[in-house]
Amino acid sequence: MGDGKMHADETDIDLSLVQRLVATQFPRWAGLPVGPIKSVGTSNAMYRLGEDMVVRLPRVAGPAKDVEKEHRWLPLLAPSLPFAIPVPLGKGTPGEGYPWHWSVFGWLEGENPDVGRIAEPRLVAEDLADFVAALHRIDPTDGPPSYRSEPLTARDASTRDAIEELRGIVGTDAANAVWDAALHAPVWSGPAVWIHADLQPGNVLLARGRLSAVIDFGCLGLGDPAVDLIAAWYLLPADGRDVFRSALGADEAAWTRGRGWALSIALDELRYYRDTNPAMATIARRVIHAVLTDQEHTR
Repeated sequence: MGDGKMHADETDIDLSLVQRLVATQFPRWAGLPVGPIKSVGTSNAMYRLGEDMVVRLPRVAGPAKDVEKEHRWLPLLAPSLPFAIPVPLGKGTPGEGYPWHWSVFGWLEGENPDVGRIAEPRLVAEDLADFVAALHRIDPTDGPPSYRSEPLTARDASTRDAIEELRGIVGTDAANAVWDAALHAPVWSGPAVWIHADLQPGNVLLARGRLSAVIDFGCLGLGDPAVDLIAAWYLLPADGRDVFRSALGADEAAWTRGRGWALSIALDELRYYRDTNPAMATIARRVIHAVLTDQEHTR
């Protein structure tokens, strides 16, 4: 793909563009320093603005559609959540050759976790469960469908294709067994709830060993609460998963669907990013290994 881009249709974004956009659309912040933020994120480019703000620009058209949703819903959800989430401070418009709306958010302290080096995984598991439970309790009235609101059966063809394409890289038989179990698990029969739907290392922050913030709500919307169980495999080592599950009271059907969601998402990420985003590919490989190992232990 070349020039460091992860998507064939990715627009050009650099420091000069961000400086021009801020200067022309938010002149009160024009004199503040701007610097790129290293991130494993794939949908948005991030630049720190001054000491307490961050500029977030969608890289491709899909995430650009989420800007309006985030500005509408995040201020309404934040008061009901036990951990910090991004607070919109300004919504930019297309300009300077950049084609979409973009955002300025308040800066949130913390670091993305290294799953293998979490000092107290059981405490982080409890924090994640508190966040997920609180989000699922919020009144869903008028909420939009999540980016991941479809039933697992709708992902069957793409997931099978990914398993086959990654033959020799992932355990094909084991992956098919996990996926089959997820498809045959009882479906969610309750009302759709608010879900983050993308709880993985690049989208959470830890400070002093505990969860401090959840970020990147591009997949936010209403759906099956089991989708947020992907955090068990994306964010927690084995000794944290049981704590997370117990704290949420996830039954076998939900846990099996959540495992299927984690596998399907990770397979897609590994297939898509293995040549363009090594950090994301490494996370996806680890998740797939965790899911397949977890399945073996439950037989």
